[in-house]
Amino acid sequence: MATKVFQLFLCIFLFSLALSLPSYARPAKPNAENPTSFDFIKNLEGCQKGQTVKGLQQLKKYLEAFGYLNYTPNQAHANDDNFDDSLEAAVKTYQLNYHLKTTGALDAQTVSQMMKPRCGVPDIINGTNWMRANHEHKTLHTVSHYAFFPDNPKWPPTQYQLTYAFAPGTNSDAISAVAKAFNTWASQSPFKFSQSQDFASADLKIGFHRGEHGDGKPFYGRNGVLAHAFSPPDGKFHYNGDELFTANPVEGSYLLETVALHEIGHLLGLAHSDVEEAIMWPYIPPATIKGLNDDDIQGIKTLYA
Repeated sequence: MATKVFQLFLCIFLFSLALSLPSYARPAKPNAENPTSFDFIKNLEGCQKGQTVKGLQQLKKYLEAFGYLNYTPNQAHANDDNFDDSLEAAVKTYQLNYHLKTTGALDAQTVSQMMKPRCGVPDIINGTNWMRANHEHKTLHTVSHYAFFPDNPKWPPTQYQLTYAFAPGTNSDAISAVAKAFNTWASQSPFKFSQSQDFASADLKIGFHRGEHGDGKPFYGRNGVLAHAFSPPDGKFHYNGDELFTANPVEGSYLLETVALHEIGHLLGLAHSDVEEAIMWPYIPPATIKGLNDDDIQGIKTLYA
């Protein structure tokens, strides 16, 4: 009898514990409502200035999120489905950054690019197009397009030995993949990284999250933002817990290490690059192994010269 009572209490305890675990420790389940999924953009192909089409208001929020639009309060067409001058200008800037024809219209190539899952860090910060204007260093053979965040935030020399830790529930594949990514950046920068078991005091904090998770940058389901990270000295790096991440290439999934390489670049002070081969290019294709490019290496060496 005592054994059965103990087993009952144990089951209740384990069930209660499971309910209390943070969202990133639970199996991923895509949300039924997914406002940041980029699939809606497919229905906007062919739209251009002067038209009113359902879904353009959502596109405006997409472009606002990545820095291309900044309507003032109560500005005309800020919250409607009208393709106005501001939206056309934002689309042209987006097309410029991604080497597309700058038509200002939602042609097939632009729609295709916009629909791809990507990093959640904006391309344009505080109104400045950092992907284009921040750095174009001409050398004998190349032009570099790496970029830094506004005011070039970076770690001081006294903090070149950084600790990182994982949120409770992070699986071993993710831990191993992120460690490899840190080692790669260490080989091309003045930094040394060491894993800590003390999540609260670590310089860099990595975890899987869903929805609102306390940093003002919510995730909502799949087919949208894969991950995001913050510039120094913030130290937060979050995977979207609803996306499918794997240690090895699997169709429809994203490589943990590839995503980590990109987000660690942000943790060290690199913004997005307009070089598609660079790890700091904002979009990350599924099942793709990608390493550091010369553009990334030049960027980190220049920032910490």
